[in-house]
Amino acid sequence: MAIMVECPQCKKRNSQKEKICKGKLKDGNPCGFALAKYSGRVYWVTVRDIYNKQVWERIGPNKAAAEYRERELLTQRAEGRIIKKSPDASTSFKKLADWYLELPEVKAKKGRSYDRDKLSVSKMIPVFGDKLLKDITPAMIEKYKHTRVNEPSYKGTLTKPATVNRELACLKTIFNKGIKNGKAENNPSQGVKLLKENNVRDRLLSEGEYIRLLTTCCEHLKPIVKTAYYTAMRQGEIMGLTWGQIDLREGFIRLKPEDCKTNEARLIPLNGALIEMFKSMPRGLPLVKVFTFKGKSVASIKKGFVGACKRAGIEDFTFHDLRHTAINNWRLQGHDYFRIMAATGHKTMEVFKRYNTVSKEELKALVNENR
Repeated sequence: MAIMVECPQCKKRNSQKEKICKGKLKDGNPCGFALAKYSGRVYWVTVRDIYNKQVWERIGPNKAAAEYRERELLTQRAEGRIIKKSPDASTSFKKLADWYLELPEVKAKKGRSYDRDKLSVSKMIPVFGDKLLKDITPAMIEKYKHTRVNEPSYKGTLTKPATVNRELACLKTIFNKGIKNGKAENNPSQGVKLLKENNVRDRLLSEGEYIRLLTTCCEHLKPIVKTAYYTAMRQGEIMGLTWGQIDLREGFIRLKPEDCKTNEARLIPLNGALIEMFKSMPRGLPLVKVFTFKGKSVASIKKGFVGACKRAGIEDFTFHDLRHTAINNWRLQGHDYFRIMAATGHKTMEVFKRYNTVSKEELKALVNENR
């Protein structure tokens, strides 16, 4: 058993006592690197297992960690256990992240969740990608968290805490999946707290704005916006809608558990405007997507929706705000919360209340009614 020091020049592992590297360079000449004066030492631990096979394990720049690992390996050998090399010592974060993204259960995620994971990983790779798992510390993740929240987003504004939190959640999941499958031993993100979020939005679309928005939407986008405005469906649910889910006879959209974020089936009522809209569209086979462009499923509406809002003069409005608007409109029409929640798929009142905005006009009505 020994702790060795890696030469940065020829990569030979030398005893800690060596002051000059005794390795050779590629041209055959002696290395002679001054190890004693080198401050960036990389430590290795070597030990023979119970089968007398030599095991090497790269620890990194922390001498205390090397000494701790040496004691662990000595204990394992004394107890007659096979000494296994920690995957954290040989696996880079990029390798673990690539493995995670290829998992069948990850690729099968609903809606845009898988794309969200890929985007999160793409943000983390420049920081953690080439680092070994054992070299990633909670302090590094804390630094990443605070750096990201001060970086500009694609909109030109600062990255929102909610975005960074989704990236941290993805990071934790990658490590947890790795531990469960023997690809990692420790989760350095455990204990790293999420940022406080203030992502409750109260932006609603007025009837006039809705009419303007429809007139500026391209033809394939109009029915998608109309469906969101009247049904409060999530974007992923709408984009995945098939003709077999639309029941015009009963006046419902029927979603199965696998179609919904909450994994619970639900019925969504169709008003007259939507029934007429669906009747006017060429109906396909049950498994054919409802919303298409040039005969193909619509892959993304982000660019088209942002452009339509800009042409309509509508500011600070996202596609998800259509869900907010639909829920609020149902409340103003006098429908009770339980029926609305059944249609929207909300499980708790706490989350549902975030989608209801009481306007100044409604508050003024309290005074008028008292008079």
